[in-house]
Amino acid sequence: MEYASKDIRNILVAGHAGCGKTTLVEALLYSSGATERMGRVEDGTTVSDFDPEEARRKASLNSSVVPVEKDGVKFNLIDVPGLFDFETGAAEGAMAAESVLICVSGRSGVTVGAEKAYKLALKNNKARMVFVTKTDLENSDYFKILEQLKIKFGPSICPCVVPVRLDDGTVAYINLFSQKAFKYESGRQIQIDLPDIGHRFEGLIQAMNEAIAETDEALMEKFFEGEPFTTEEIVTGMAAGVRSGQITPVFCGSAVNQQALDMLLYNMKELLPAPDAAPVVAEDAGGAPVEIAVDPAAPVCAYVFKTVADPFVGKLSYIKVLSGKLSATSSVINARTGQPERLGKTLTICGKKQTDTAAIGAGDIGAVAKLATAKTGDTLCDPARVVSLPLPTYPVACYRMAVRVAKKGDEGKVSGALARLMEEDPAIQFTVDPETKQQVISGLGPQHLEVAVAKLKNKFGVEITLEAPRVPYRESIRKSCKAQGRHKKQTGGHGQFGDVWIQFEPIDGDDIVFEENVFGGSVPKNFFPAVEKGVRQAAQHGVLAGYPMVGLKATLLDGSYHPVDSSEMAFIMAAKLSYKAAIPEAGPVLLEPIGTLKAHVPADSTGDVMGEVTKRRGRVLGMSPDEDGEQVVEAEVPMSEMQDFTTFLRQLTQGRGWFTFDFVRYETLPQMLEAKVIEQAKALGNFAEEDA
Repeated sequence: MEYASKDIRNILVAGHAGCGKTTLVEALLYSSGATERMGRVEDGTTVSDFDPEEARRKASLNSSVVPVEKDGVKFNLIDVPGLFDFETGAAEGAMAAESVLICVSGRSGVTVGAEKAYKLALKNNKARMVFVTKTDLENSDYFKILEQLKIKFGPSICPCVVPVRLDDGTVAYINLFSQKAFKYESGRQIQIDLPDIGHRFEGLIQAMNEAIAETDEALMEKFFEGEPFTTEEIVTGMAAGVRSGQITPVFCGSAVNQQALDMLLYNMKELLPAPDAAPVVAEDAGGAPVEIAVDPAAPVCAYVFKTVADPFVGKLSYIKVLSGKLSATSSVINARTGQPERLGKTLTICGKKQTDTAAIGAGDIGAVAKLATAKTGDTLCDPARVVSLPLPTYPVACYRMAVRVAKKGDEGKVSGALARLMEEDPAIQFTVDPETKQQVISGLGPQHLEVAVAKLKNKFGVEITLEAPRVPYRESIRKSCKAQGRHKKQTGGHGQFGDVWIQFEPIDGDDIVFEENVFGGSVPKNFFPAVEKGVRQAAQHGVLAGYPMVGLKATLLDGSYHPVDSSEMAFIMAAKLSYKAAIPEAGPVLLEPIGTLKAHVPADSTGDVMGEVTKRRGRVLGMSPDEDGEQVVEAEVPMSEMQDFTTFLRQLTQGRGWFTFDFVRYETLPQMLEAKVIEQAKALGNFAEEDA
């Protein structure tokens, strides 16, 4: 069935892990009659958690689209993970939704996940609604949670449905709009007499009326004159406040026991904006802003907000259509590449279930199979109006691990499989470290990479293990030293002869500099390049731990040659012998990489972060506020001390903090740590490549 854009609600369902998001989506689907029985997260039978890894871990790891159709309205619910290692799903889903439904557990209250969901809504200018789940449980305290919401999110918080425990222990729900109370038996609504909750009731009504009055001058006048609002005025005023961002309405209920879900669905329809409520701002080819009205008759404009890479079915692109209608016959251009995009069949999606559809209408969400070049964040549009929408902002991947292939011969497969995985999860990064030659995968945390490893095995048949990446140390010298290198070998026929005196001295910078200062032709000029080549080859391995030598100047001073036996190879070997003789006497030292750390943390965590930086041999450079109201602690820290910093910061800030770390320079490694690094280098076989 095709819906007009005014009858569609695209809603991101977000919140902390374990607060009941997936169960709520499942309950709404069941209550709408779309499923015959309600699945359970614990059993791995929910519609939105359909990935085998999600069923195994009993938690959402990917965003999923679940449409709920009720009373002529289509609610596209985008269920996103609450685990902080999988925040990418929320960033993707926010680009396709007009509203964010923030789930808060009636047991655990306003946790970090709810704060992040609220911030995401504000940052992306989305309407907000709060649903307090599990309010039928004995240890649930709705009014305490309401206070927490007001403290955290400010005066926009406005309660609309409140629970009250009756004498027999059951929970009833008071609808403040209609001032009526209801209880539920097997999901069926039964109206009851309004329970007495004392002075609280008048306070709640007053607070709601004040919030509504501020949305309209006529309502404000009526409020000051003391006239009560009609139910219609309350709903209209509330809807205006929600759509402008002035009001964040709070509802409550129980997903497991099907309580007050009818009131939630009704108010999502009445209060939350439809896709056509406001035009979307895109950019034309010249970068000028263009308003895209959600109009089925306009040229096609669609946004790819999520990609699923399946080795059997092929690539599946989740799409939000902003204007026009998208069908398999639509002629569209990918704004990023400038090339036409050939469309596969268009589909409606409900969890893992895919249903063919003739077209995806303006404002709706669906999927297109087998788009060749399109990736997440691309805009597909009519050639007559080429525009592009902004890319989503993904969380920073700051947890790095080195990849070790389990089976010999799979090395080539790893990069291809990871490229497919990165299409699906843009927060994963993959590089080959030019220093250590290791393949390094980056993600948001240990769990994120664990799941990536499981997907590589299950989806692409590539088995890998992860280990801490090697630190790319360097070596240098502290003083000047001169040594002879004499290579003489006599075999049958021509022998080999090369003799050099080279002075080695430290210089600033990371270069190897070669000069010659030879008088009298003791070493012919045509052998100078061979001597330089020998020095550079030798400098690839230091004498302490086999790491590359940097900051070294080599000056050829003297030597001798044989008119028959001297050759380029002989002088290369002589230069290497000179290097090996001189460097141990030149005060060799190990250098370690230092990076700039920028840790974004709440103000009350700055002291702990500074203390931790000092423990990790770092230097705090300063502190400044960031655009989200958090503090940025800037410091310089050795790279070797940063491997588990992701875990430390997450535990300290309960998931609020994040950081970036960028290499800046090399510094001398403290002498007390040299022995350990040298031992590790021997175990890694750093000296194996040295020439005899």
